[in-house]
Amino acid sequence: MDSASKKKLRSQAHGLKPVIMIGQAGVTEGVLAETEIALDHHELIKVKIRAERDERNTMCEKICTATKANLIQMIGQIAVLYRYNPKK
Repeated sequence: MDSASKKKLRSQAHGLKPVIMIGQAGVTEGVLAETEIALDHHELIKVKIRAERDERNTMCEKICTATKANLIQMIGQIAVLYRYNPKK
């Protein structure tokens, strides 16, 4: 994904609220299932990850790999993910 596309998606994500929240249990099958549903429905989502910095990065990579989503931006505990839905 090129930088112009990422910039456009970041601006669209600015007003969004996190739809997925990850806590102590980390990235579970339930979290991945809900992330899949959210990406299918919205394409562009925010995920709030409550963990230490290194753990956040690892969790975010795991989510992106499992859902085949692109990481658009990560600021603090909030990650912005995008996956194109051809059905929309």
